[in-house]
Amino acid sequence: MKYFAQWAWLESGPHANVLIETKAGRLHSVTPGAEVPTGRFKHLYGLTVPGFANVHSHAFHRALRGRAWTDGGTFWTWREKMYRLAHKLDPDGYYRLARAVYAEMAQAGISCVGEFHYLHHPAEGGRYDDPNAMGEALIAAAADAGIRITLLDTLYLQGGFNKELDSVQRRFSDDDFDAWVARHQQLPARNHVMQGFAAHSVRAVPVAHFKPLADYVGERPLHLHLSEQVAENAECMSAFGVTPTELLRRNNLLGPNTTVVHATHLTNFDITTLGESRARACFCPTTEIELADGIGPARGLAQAGSQLCLGTDSNTFINMLAETQALEGHQRLATNKRGHFSPHYLMSAATRTGHQALGWDDAGVIKAGARADLVTLSLDTPRTAGVTIEAAPLSASDSDITNVIIEGRHIANHRQHGSIDTAYELRTAIEKLWDRN
Repeated sequence: MKYFAQWAWLESGPHANVLIETKAGRLHSVTPGAEVPTGRFKHLYGLTVPGFANVHSHAFHRALRGRAWTDGGTFWTWREKMYRLAHKLDPDGYYRLARAVYAEMAQAGISCVGEFHYLHHPAEGGRYDDPNAMGEALIAAAADAGIRITLLDTLYLQGGFNKELDSVQRRFSDDDFDAWVARHQQLPARNHVMQGFAAHSVRAVPVAHFKPLADYVGERPLHLHLSEQVAENAECMSAFGVTPTELLRRNNLLGPNTTVVHATHLTNFDITTLGESRARACFCPTTEIELADGIGPARGLAQAGSQLCLGTDSNTFINMLAETQALEGHQRLATNKRGHFSPHYLMSAATRTGHQALGWDDAGVIKAGARADLVTLSLDTPRTAGVTIEAAPLSASDSDITNVIIEGRHIANHRQHGSIDTAYELRTAIEKLWDRN
């Protein structure tokens, strides 16, 4: 298939009149400054960028959107409501919800999601006949929506530092490390799936399991929540006399394959440590607003050597353009200074770096050989009219997306999914969940 892009965001930035040829789901050739082709082709009017990578998602949190906004309290009181929601989910309900959530992501230009998956077992105890039934629901949902998924199967063994699991957390846990490994190894390989790993947090995994975890994961993607809350840092200091970052470093869990999520409350030593390890840091600005987490040291981490990427986390919003814009915006609020990240850096965080964090090194860039993920932004809306091409992604909204192509397949046009009635399916799946006792 041939596409002629009015503008396309290539490795070096935006270029005009770009002829893009795809073959078997890959970009076969990319030619900037081309003449309008003859024969059969599709014109992409506006700015075409690589598909976005949503590095950190909890799909089921989408059912909380608008239902916790006016609640007072803190992250910890929000978590109690999230736990009540988690208790309601079974494989069929999770599939219906995730299918609609991933369709919403596809409409927003997301070609790949990192699903931080810890809802493993029945809420009432025991195991499903297929111990990976909940993970399989997510995998099937992503396939139906037309996006790739890195299933970050999560190790969760304790309810806090040296604390027993509570009644809801028991469904998150395989009881011991070897059982988690055995369950994970039963997941078969599929073309749209990357098998990744996660430790929920330093508070949810006993230190004795850190080294076996590092050995098992090897160089494959490993993600974990890190220092999202001040309380986590204080409890870690009380238990071990070090910060969560230092605890990870001492146990060989930091490296180029590691992605730490949130990294909100870091010391200067933590920032240096993460940078020197070349661990990536995933920020989720709209969730960090929703949960009153705070503003993390994104600029400091980037300067120290950590590459930054982005996620929608609680899915209060599914809008990677908003996450990208807020990454810069939060640093401005925290420092009273402007211009922390270039547009090129921000676009890389949302695309190429994010795909790398999820194990898809051949995606997130418009060049020959890469996966044919193309997202076109209109330049003729009230938000984008008159802006410079380089600034368009920093001015646009997800409603300005006109075309979404994932691995050469047209998935969405003008915010409408090609095969899923997203709004209807979201509404019915969410209402059914909340109607349950």
